[in-house]
Amino acid sequence: MSEMIHVFAKDAPPAAGPYSHAIKANGQVFCSGQIPADQSGNLIEGSIAQKTEQCCKNLAAVLAAAGTSIDRVVKVNVFITDMANFAEMNGTYEKFFAHKPARSCVAVHQLPKGVPVEIECIALL
Repeated sequence: MSEMIHVFAKDAPPAAGPYSHAIKANGQVFCSGQIPADQSGNLIEGSIAQKTEQCCKNLAAVLAAAGTSIDRVVKVNVFITDMANFAEMNGTYEKFFAHKPARSCVAVHQLPKGVPVEIECIALL
């Protein structure tokens, strides 16, 4: 059985609950969902594109703290509260995930702290 290592990234917002930024296990990194908050945990203002960008930057910080990078991501899950934001979210998303990892995108009723987008991923070490 592989060891599970908790990852806490100083360059990402603090976790909004009792969980780790990520868990490293079996040569993979399982990242918790990132919301559009700055390093201090303050929600950012702006368009869905700006909020998606912040989520992606937070994921990049978590992945770096885990010893990997966004170009090693193999699976992404995107949660948005309104599919009307799908195209705008995609426009920003593709700038970070040009290597086209597997992805799911689902509309949800609501997300923590009332944000419109949250993104989580799995990466290789």
